[in-house]
Amino acid sequence: MSERAPVEPYDVVDLITQKRFARQLSRPEIEWLVDAYVRGAVAPEQMSALLMAVVIQGMERGEIQALTAAMIASGERMSFAGMGRPTIDKHSTGGVGDKITLPLVPLMASLGVAVPQLSGRGLGHTGGTLDKLESIPGWRALLSNEEMERVLREVGGVICAAGSGLAPADRAMYALRDVTGTVASVPLIASSIMSKKIAEGADGLVLDVKFGSGAFLASMEDARELAETMVRLGQDSGMRTVALLTDMDTPLGRAVGNANEVRESVEVLAGGGPRDVVELTLGLARTMLELAGFEDVDPEPALANGAAMDAWQRMIRAQGGDPDAPLPVARETETVRAAADGIVQRVDARDVGVAAWRLGAGRARPGDAVDHAAGVEVLVKPGDRVRAGDPLFVAACDNPARMERGLSLLAEAVELGAEQPPHRPLIAGRVA
Repeated sequence: MSERAPVEPYDVVDLITQKRFARQLSRPEIEWLVDAYVRGAVAPEQMSALLMAVVIQGMERGEIQALTAAMIASGERMSFAGMGRPTIDKHSTGGVGDKITLPLVPLMASLGVAVPQLSGRGLGHTGGTLDKLESIPGWRALLSNEEMERVLREVGGVICAAGSGLAPADRAMYALRDVTGTVASVPLIASSIMSKKIAEGADGLVLDVKFGSGAFLASMEDARELAETMVRLGQDSGMRTVALLTDMDTPLGRAVGNANEVRESVEVLAGGGPRDVVELTLGLARTMLELAGFEDVDPEPALANGAAMDAWQRMIRAQGGDPDAPLPVARETETVRAAADGIVQRVDARDVGVAAWRLGAGRARPGDAVDHAAGVEVLVKPGDRVRAGDPLFVAACDNPARMERGLSLLAEAVELGAEQPPHRPLIAGRVA
């Protein structure tokens, strides 16, 4: 006699229908749904339908909490108890030229705060921290939990890929969201990010929630909703959580790509670098120090006196990299020049990010290779005055066939006008 399949406590079609008509799902229903999908009792087509219903109808606070908890329960939980120093993590929702993690982690390590930074890879127009660091010869993103903890204890900071045991349900669901147009949803984004961050086990978390053309959420209102949702999830779990709302309408810094962003990060660690990158690095550092109970510590001197640079070099070496090795340089470069006189009104972050992606700095699908030398140098910012013929961008890549597609976007990425544009603060708000 063949074995009968177990009787499931819920009917997934019924749950899809409930959510389609904006009815709340209970905690037991959500817990079963996540577990059943991981077990294969719910088909991908069914989970896709339910995710689309969530995108359209949303979720209430209790549902989001239940979804986050169910994804955490699908895997292991880490702990950094006994580290001997506070552990504060940072997460950015992604942007163009957003290399802040690279100088921020060693800066915090030099100030006595341990940062267990689990990072990801780029997809589409937003760059990935791991892709940037893999420009450094020998550097390894994949560490075991034991290796991660060793580097954290020895250096005070580690940047690596999340292990497969951390919130595996989220990994499976995100892969489905990525190919079904269900990424841009506040409940799904919040539960995805926070399930991994809570499972990671840090004492506190600072969120950099971005809005603007280069962010996943264009409006500040949507970014604030996401920030409030994630802060509540963190605080409800007992993790001190604060979010900063930051403007991603203009690329951060000058460099957009991989190796060129590492170079710019090293400039910041040496006490230089673009003003906006330094401003956001220090703004996030001060918020992390506040969560660690180090409110009286000023992070700025550590960039000038070499302490943060020393921590960077130790961190890179601890993960197999050579911080003194030459970084990749592209074989092909082209300069985009201004077609007329004027004052720069806008540098569209999304256009620049997509241009860098077309040049080879990003990937269209998970697993695609990236060209670490490819990217864009942004030579102007809003408010700069330019004359016809002045350089606006330098595009770089190793594959000449990619160049034209990147240049076509950069030619339209700068808007000129006759008046000074209104000032837009980089850090536009805080949610705590």
